[in-house]
Amino acid sequence: MKRPGAQEITVEEVRKLALPLSTYILSGEGLLDRPVTWTTVIHPEDDISSKQVQKRELVLIAPVNNPPKAHGDTELIQWCAGVQASAVAFCGAVSPSALAEAKARNLPVLNVTSNVRIREIEKTIIGLLVNRKGQVERRAIQIYRQLTQISSRNEGMDELIAAMARLTKKAVVIHDKRLHPLSHKIQPEFVDIWDDIEFFLKKQDNLPVELHDRHRVVEVDPPVLMQALPISGVARLVAPVITKGVGRGYLSIIGREGDLDEIDQLVCEHGAAACALEMAKQKAVNETEKRLRGTFLDRLLLGDVSQQEAVRQGERFNHEMTQTHIAFVLSWRGENRPSLRRLETTVNTIITSRSCSALVWTREKEGQVVVFHATDYSDPVDQSMELSNAFSRELNRQYPQYRIAIGLGQVARDINGWRSSYRDAVQAMELAERLKTDSPLYIGDLGVYQLILSLSDRDKLSDFCEDTLGPIMDYDMRQNADLIKTLEAFFTCHGNLSQTAESLIVHRNTLLYRMNRISEIAGIDLNRPETRLALHLALTIRRLLALS
Repeated sequence: MKRPGAQEITVEEVRKLALPLSTYILSGEGLLDRPVTWTTVIHPEDDISSKQVQKRELVLIAPVNNPPKAHGDTELIQWCAGVQASAVAFCGAVSPSALAEAKARNLPVLNVTSNVRIREIEKTIIGLLVNRKGQVERRAIQIYRQLTQISSRNEGMDELIAAMARLTKKAVVIHDKRLHPLSHKIQPEFVDIWDDIEFFLKKQDNLPVELHDRHRVVEVDPPVLMQALPISGVARLVAPVITKGVGRGYLSIIGREGDLDEIDQLVCEHGAAACALEMAKQKAVNETEKRLRGTFLDRLLLGDVSQQEAVRQGERFNHEMTQTHIAFVLSWRGENRPSLRRLETTVNTIITSRSCSALVWTREKEGQVVVFHATDYSDPVDQSMELSNAFSRELNRQYPQYRIAIGLGQVARDINGWRSSYRDAVQAMELAERLKTDSPLYIGDLGVYQLILSLSDRDKLSDFCEDTLGPIMDYDMRQNADLIKTLEAFFTCHGNLSQTAESLIVHRNTLLYRMNRISEIAGIDLNRPETRLALHLALTIRRLLALS
């Protein structure tokens, strides 16, 4: 019989709204929709035969005090099932035999940590039963307090997300502003379809339209939005993570459409606020570390750091200083430039996505982002050029209206070589600015560029290019062929026919045919060193004339 003024509340609602956030479901997870009429505290050392308990009560088993307990947990489970309790919550450990008995009797078993006051839990449950609205408001405050305490204890983002998943029994994921997942907790029911869910969540266009502008998400009301996913019966609650009035990420709680309730909304709203604190704290830590790293690298470039100190500082930054390195210097070109912070963010994102090892810092006064890339020992230049080309492609994709200059220095086999590698990279970057090219330039390739650029007679350079390559370019135009492209690949691969064919994705016989056609059309002998030199120079001049 329902008590006066009480509302019909389910076991699941009691778990979400009244029990401590750390409560675990030990058994009977599919039986939590049972109604709860009241709650009773039972002490294991008491005589339970005289206890008067009505049907559908939630029984709270208190921790064992000093007197020896009169009843084991299996006996208590049998008694709770006999009085037709809705569920039983133990404060402390539960034996496997008791859980087996509960499973056999279809009795949900919850576990509450033993360091809580059982009478406070009882009071909270009764408050929920007689005044649901008031308890929801109190619970909202409690949720926020407990989540922020996780952050204040420096337990990290993973524990925040895990706490929200425990409370909601839903999948929870936090994304940064670019929708890269920072942490997630998946429920078993979503394991098989998680790839599909993740694919949807990482697309910017799939955010609710209200969240597209990060600078206006603070105006979104309500702060938590419901969104159906393109997966049958699945939806999410999503809230922006806001710091200093700007969206820095997105918190999503994912569940079945009919299962997302007001508590999930509260968790999403207050969880986003707790995540904002965690992200702001992590950002402050990162900024401090970045300043320390920048100071260290500035000293290193001044020659004010010993080998031993460099290795020691590298350990602090989790970076192996004794590896082979190449310095990159990146800078925006032109008058109207984005911030260096955007450039640095893109560089860091690519380095992280490729699991590269590198030290990055911004030299504001010089207008540079500097990267020291721990590259491959046996093939350092090619590996670093591949990474720098990835920078160029991504920056052109994100900022098509702006231009970038990238220079690479010589290989530094030890820490003493970092200064000269950086100076070389600056020189290469300055030439890239002069040539107005987004393509990264490596210092080792600059000699011929500088020689050609020093020649003031552009007409003679153009005539030389036309005399050497003219017949081949004309043939490409008439026949829609790729002979110039074939020549460029041939010299890039240092004349290695197998590598050239592989880079062009053609059969070796096809490449040999093309090389023969080049010799026939241009009337040249590719076996002569002077001819190869002339062709290589002409290709370089053609590229420079096109850039300048």
